[in-house]
Amino acid sequence: METPAETVFVTGGTGYLGRPLVEALLQRGHAVVALVRPGSERRLPPGAKGVLGDAVRMETFVAAIAPARTFVQLVGVAHPSPSKAAEFRSVDLASVRASATAAAQAGVEHFVYVSVAQPAPAMKAYAAVRAEGEAIVRATGMNATFVRPWYVLGPGHRWPLLLLPAYRLFELLPPTRALAKRIGLVTLSQMVGALVRAVEVPPQGVRIVEVPEIRKGHA
Repeated sequence: METPAETVFVTGGTGYLGRPLVEALLQRGHAVVALVRPGSERRLPPGAKGVLGDAVRMETFVAAIAPARTFVQLVGVAHPSPSKAAEFRSVDLASVRASATAAAQAGVEHFVYVSVAQPAPAMKAYAAVRAEGEAIVRATGMNATFVRPWYVLGPGHRWPLLLLPAYRLFELLPPTRALAKRIGLVTLSQMVGALVRAVEVPPQGVRIVEVPEIRKGHA
């Protein structure tokens, strides 16, 4: 049985995760409207509709969300590191606050938010901002999916492959097994697949998708 096509509104659609997600949604017959900054329109995959706006100012894009029933929030600081704590609040947190408020006002039924593994053993400022972002989305009352990877392997993001032997060992040891699975590595293809599934099978209430479930399939 084919999934009915729908309109999906995406922020961060020209980024590392956003562009392949937009391509996958278009290939599956969905219409995609993507928020872009001036000058970034050409980075969208062909077939997506670009809307010019500022991700931290909801008034610049709230009128463009309808008729989308699903909103995918992907905006965030590139290559997160402990030195970017202030940016996490000014970009990541400010954008999810603007997006969640705008989506609720526009009548969105399902909000998809890429968060991070919780609780986290490192990157405390980043994890705290993402947890606060989840709380903001919950407070709107929308149905929501929180996708919680730790690190997404892909082009330009492969250095953690060096850690794979340690991950495998930690997954075998009972004291570290749960942590190793929660902060395990996932691929870009697995993340896109998880997000497509989230869009096409919306929950009633709040659903949390963690690393073991992200790894289940590909787009």
